[in-house]
Amino acid sequence: MAINFRRRTDDEPEINLIAFIDVLLVVLIFLVLSTTYSKVTQLRISLPVANAESQKTYANEVNVGIGRNGDVAINGKILSNPRVAAVALALKEAAGGNAQTVVILSADALSTHQSVISVLDAARQSGLAKITFASKSETVTPSAP
Repeated sequence: MAINFRRRTDDEPEINLIAFIDVLLVVLIFLVLSTTYSKVTQLRISLPVANAESQKTYANEVNVGIGRNGDVAINGKILSNPRVAAVALALKEAAGGNAQTVVILSADALSTHQSVISVLDAARQSGLAKITFASKSETVTPSAP
């Protein structure tokens, strides 16, 4: 009795990619659902905590961030000169001449009062009177009975 040790050449190896694609789609869905988005990403701002309503969205808004060291960012772009005149000019450009634009001020909890007052003064000089402050919602933990 002779044993045939020759390989069969008529069957080509095949890679099954369907299971691999299924796993990648599940991972992609998980990453999309678990990602958090932030409006101010250039400055690391720790907002003060307040018992406030949920954040409202406005039709015309300009987001101003103030860092703990006095850096000012308008709509995510850090200004190289945080002086009042430069901030007023940048606010005027960001608002596009619309006086009804709402300025959303996100100041770090450890930023100085002077830097906040400077931005408020710049908003007044640029003709923007509608100003609101951003804060984190206070998390209420239920007490045990």
